[in-house]
Amino acid sequence: MAECHAQNKAKLISETRRRFEAEYVTDKPDKYDPRDVERLQQDDNWVESYLCWRHDVVDETLKMIDESFQWRKEMAVNDLTEASIPKWLLEIGGIYLHGYDKEGNKLLWIRVKYHVKDHKTILDKKKLIAFWLERYAKRENGKPITVMFDLSETGINSIDMDFVRFIINCFKVYYPKYLSKIVIFDMPWIMNAAFKIVKSWLGPEAVSLLKFTNKHEVQDYVSVEYLPSHMGGTDPFKYSYPPLVDDDFQTPLCENGPIASEDEASSKEDTESDGKDILETIFGEEQTALLKKINLTESTSKAEENEKVDSKTKAFKKPLSVFKGPLLHISPAEELYFGSTESGEKKTLIVLTNVTKNIVAFKVRTTAPEKYRVKPSNSSCDPGATIDIVVSPHGGFAVSAQDRFLIMAAEMEQTSGTGPAELAQFWKEVPRNKVMEHRLRCHIVESSKPTSLTLKDGAFNMSDKASEDMCLQFANSRRESDCSPP
Repeated sequence: MAECHAQNKAKLISETRRRFEAEYVTDKPDKYDPRDVERLQQDDNWVESYLCWRHDVVDETLKMIDESFQWRKEMAVNDLTEASIPKWLLEIGGIYLHGYDKEGNKLLWIRVKYHVKDHKTILDKKKLIAFWLERYAKRENGKPITVMFDLSETGINSIDMDFVRFIINCFKVYYPKYLSKIVIFDMPWIMNAAFKIVKSWLGPEAVSLLKFTNKHEVQDYVSVEYLPSHMGGTDPFKYSYPPLVDDDFQTPLCENGPIASEDEASSKEDTESDGKDILETIFGEEQTALLKKINLTESTSKAEENEKVDSKTKAFKKPLSVFKGPLLHISPAEELYFGSTESGEKKTLIVLTNVTKNIVAFKVRTTAPEKYRVKPSNSSCDPGATIDIVVSPHGGFAVSAQDRFLIMAAEMEQTSGTGPAELAQFWKEVPRNKVMEHRLRCHIVESSKPTSLTLKDGAFNMSDKASEDMCLQFANSRRESDCSPP
């Protein structure tokens, strides 16, 4: 069934591309930005997003693409940069990306009180919306976004229906499939009539995406850690510009040295034996050859291992999918799987494989640096080599679906050193367009689900056959990951 669906989708994508080229591009090649036309021929996800929004009806999809592409050229979307936006508009903080909702979707904040209806500035405001959406779309490639319409302290003069309609059209036509929901906060009763019009613009299928909330109801959609104080939240974030508000990624705990907030001896034991705790205690001495690349010793006795397992729950999350980037293959491809609260200590792996002929520098950043230890978080990977990065929750904090990890990578010159000082200087000088970036979401799974292997007390009482099966599963998984072609 799934294979049949995939084949049908591939046919629809192919038909859409062929007909758009023949019926729309051939006669008027200057009608669109050639970069968009080229991307349509190469990016299956982009074509599929238009098809999905038009229920796989190719005729309607073609009309939508035509309208969207004309708008993209008119707004020069592909060329929008920070310099394209007036500085004063960036400084007031009326529109920006920050935080996540409870489903892990990025939040696009629209602080309506900072907007005044003015035909002289409306085009710049539209460009600012397009700038943020295009910036997000290029990085996240289809992941939904939640719009936060903050109407607190808003008067009737702040409501510009032309601007609101533009925002609705962005998600209906220009960025299909990107809208998760529109959360409308603290709407004055005088604006009820205006938002009835907004509902008509959305249409019957999308009107359910409107969520009208007050201080208590808004927390049904966004947790307090990403809500400002006037919404009953605890987020200390204060908008300022410059610099441009980005994805809020910061350096996690455990850069490559000691963790100041923990006992030094305990910290050293935990960080140096992460892989051994996770792997060797599960798979035994037969798997130790797989650990040599991360310099783990084989001297820990079985009694010591059992004692560690008895004192804490150990969990190993197998990366089963691979993102194949130009510099690194990254596993898992999209989500880091952590065990549930009941499963005890939770750790997971990010596996990086260098597919270039040069050394690749990498660093890992996160939106919740106080919650995680990452080892290593700033290092380099030799040509063809594989590195395991251990990610573990820290300080009693719970893993959240809103948390994100960013992996940054760039090729280094053969003559470059790879020590801490050299890496620090390298990241200061490397051009932005030379840096590969990949983002990972966090996902919490119950211990009963097959996405992770969790050992609790008595784990080593399993049968020899069960142990053998687990070892084979692990070896096959790692072999597929390490040997996958670039």
